[in-house]
Amino acid sequence: MKENILVDKSIAFASRIIKLHQYLIKTKKETIISKQIVRSGTSIGANINEANYGQSKADFISKMHIALKETAETEYWLKLLTMSEYITEDMGASLLNDCLEIKRVLIASINTAKETK
Repeated sequence: MKENILVDKSIAFASRIIKLHQYLIKTKKETIISKQIVRSGTSIGANINEANYGQSKADFISKMHIALKETAETEYWLKLLTMSEYITEDMGASLLNDCLEIKRVLIASINTAKETK
């Protein structure tokens, strides 16, 4: 059940990150960080989805850890974009909140998978 919630949340988040990328390119003419965040922000869901089709419990956990690392990277870029005023505090806080929510669910899913190993 958590994996389905996680897939849904990660897809919705990836969509927001793509829109952020488009916004940064169009209005701020920013390409370096926007490319980085679109890669990490969309990779979260891709790895979660791939984990659901893992060949083993260890493969599942490994893919979920990769998604967690991508979440941490996305968190970093969001904080940097906010601090450098490429995005507003409100925009940054909203995206960061979604990112941290995915991070919490990922950690819980990884811990559960490890306990039932």
